[in-house]
Amino acid sequence: MRILGIDPGLCITGYGLIEVGPKGIKLIEAGVVRTSSKEKVEARIEKIYEGIKGLVKESKPDVLVLEQLYSHYRHPTTAILMGHARGAICLLAKQAGAELVGYSATRVKKAVTGAGHASKYQMQRMIQNLFNMRSAPNPPDISDALALAVAHAHISLKHGIAGLK
Repeated sequence: MRILGIDPGLCITGYGLIEVGPKGIKLIEAGVVRTSSKEKVEARIEKIYEGIKGLVKESKPDVLVLEQLYSHYRHPTTAILMGHARGAICLLAKQAGAELVGYSATRVKKAVTGAGHASKYQMQRMIQNLFNMRSAPNPPDISDALALAVAHAHISLKHGIAGLK
């Protein structure tokens, strides 16, 4: 089963594609789609959509995993901007016929590190160790995306979801 984790952002959208099989979890590809704050919002959304669309078309993931939308009362604009990128990804999942799953940040952290309030650094180190990387993924949006995919694999295995038994 192929799982594509996506950390949507209007400036940087991170992605991480993993494959889960009898031999465990294997990293297939990871990276980012970048946009410029100088571009109009519709051009930025299109760039994110097209970048992830190409990846989905080429890799044919079974599941797309996104972090559930969270908004802190001090930064509501951040959630709105992230929502634009999320909407493009949700549309893409539907068009590709892939299952779309969402988890809260604490659920992802708990599934990956065992602690629901793990730091960004702890998450990066765990992803680095899991995939035997020389250094932590940079920018952190990549490790966040990989963490989403890994969390779905762990949660699915724990609950015996079809395709991951």
